[in-house]
Amino acid sequence: MVNTTSRISFRFATVTALLAVLLAAHASAQTASTAADEAAIAEFNRKYVKAINDGDIDTLASLTTDGHMMIMSGGPPLTGKKALVDAMTRAFQTTDFDESWAPEETVVSGDLAYQRGTFVVVAKPKAGGAETRTTGNFLRIYRKIDGAWFMVRDSFNSQQPRNSQ
Repeated sequence: MVNTTSRISFRFATVTALLAVLLAAHASAQTASTAADEAAIAEFNRKYVKAINDGDIDTLASLTTDGHMMIMSGGPPLTGKKALVDAMTRAFQTTDFDESWAPEETVVSGDLAYQRGTFVVVAKPKAGGAETRTTGNFLRIYRKIDGAWFMVRDSFNSQQPRNSQ
């Protein structure tokens, strides 16, 4: 006859082992999902920067949501797709850009993600003249909509030295 304590210990060990297997499988699936989302965000960024560097307003507009907001120093936020497209259209008419991004941190949580990093923008006037080089930091928020990632908030600032006060 098997004693009750042995049966309880066996059942507890079995349930514990089953839970460990299930948790490990869930963590593995979650890690694979996060890696896929991070790769999709990296691909989104590649397309977005290419559109800026190519002066491709149509692609830029296709990667932007109606609720997009760009927050930068020196003025109020650009709110909405139309505001971004209008501002970039004006910029593309007068300036060629060579922009690059270096993400340092990407965090995905469900259908939202944020990314922090640095950027470099070299702007060259189409009419000639000296180019400018700006370096800075960015913080972006992404949202997955119908399975695709979009940047819904874009905040950045220059690393140029602050004026002493």
